[in-house]
Amino acid sequence: MSTDTTIAFDALPTDESTPTTIDMLYLDEPQMIAAGVKDMASCMEVMEEVLILVAKGDYRMAGNSANSHGAQISFPATSPFPTMPLDAADRRFMAMAAYLGGRFDTAGVKWYGSNVDNREKGLPRSIHLIVLNDKETGAPFAIMSGNLESAYRTAAVPGAAAKKLAPVNAERLGIVGPGAMNKSALHAMTLARPSLDSIVIHGRRRVTSENFADYVRVNYPQFTSIEISDTVEGAVRDCDIVSEAVTGLVGSENYPYIDGDWIKPGAFLSLPANLRMDKDYTLSGKARLLVDAKKIYGAWAEEYPAPSHETAFGMIGLYWQDLIDEGALDENRVVNIGDVFEGTAPGREFDDQPVLFSVGGMGVEDVAWGKTVYENAVKAGLGTNLNLWKTPDLA
Repeated sequence: MSTDTTIAFDALPTDESTPTTIDMLYLDEPQMIAAGVKDMASCMEVMEEVLILVAKGDYRMAGNSANSHGAQISFPATSPFPTMPLDAADRRFMAMAAYLGGRFDTAGVKWYGSNVDNREKGLPRSIHLIVLNDKETGAPFAIMSGNLESAYRTAAVPGAAAKKLAPVNAERLGIVGPGAMNKSALHAMTLARPSLDSIVIHGRRRVTSENFADYVRVNYPQFTSIEISDTVEGAVRDCDIVSEAVTGLVGSENYPYIDGDWIKPGAFLSLPANLRMDKDYTLSGKARLLVDAKKIYGAWAEEYPAPSHETAFGMIGLYWQDLIDEGALDENRVVNIGDVFEGTAPGREFDDQPVLFSVGGMGVEDVAWGKTVYENAVKAGLGTNLNLWKTPDLA
């Protein structure tokens, strides 16, 4: 592991530095781990802080509304250009730019490429890089490996929500989609509710469920009961907490389906991926509808033709936005989790009301957790210092 100099561009100068010198700290994945990127408990605390800032409006993201998830490059089904990539499941490039205020007070971007076929090469579906920038000059001060950062902040958001809203003595956890996303979600849920001791797993392929079960046995011995279900229903019914994280499917006819009648009273459902649910249950008021940030779903609906749940992404929050736009669902039924964290909105409207939590993901979360890990790295003397220039050739 490299432990080269770690000073940022605005830290102590060296003999060779000039007023225009810009240095950046580079952190590879092992250095990110050493700096605490996998500290889920800390990440959950940071995400709660982030979501309160978002609910208050102390942030900016891309697009005219400052709420866009990001700028995406996608590909055509056919092309006359032989080297151009063609459309496939989760094949895209995306830049998630953001500024977050509060004590973070930093701008940054997560840049990634995604291709579901990567898994056949032993690579993650998406490969991430984080860049953090000074808010005044725009100068980059950190470049870091982003896969673990992204995975942990993604899981920490519903983990923080579960810590507040999941049944206090939750015992049974349902996993729908036994992939990398639910591995980090498992970490978060067991921290939120240490009482969990039973898990049921459903995957599209039994082998992935069996592999996930083996992972649980090795890493989470508190689960004394591990089941594999051939159906989504089996991983939802009678579960106190459900984490649904199925990616790589295009079109709602391919999204996994959860029937409201399967949901246990008072259950907490973490929903960061493609999903269908029945309209009558959604409109009934039986479940509390919470989101990470209402405005990002509105931005998606502006960017993609209706119904955006079909044309953009499959998060259930986009389905709720479609129902709002068609006048079927009162927009006040959908509540920001940040308002719940701050105490300005109730988590439930009545006892035993199930909570459905839609998680879309935002660049502000990457800025916050990236900045936190960067600060840890500086304190620990981790990373490699990279120089952008001493004096710019053009100024």
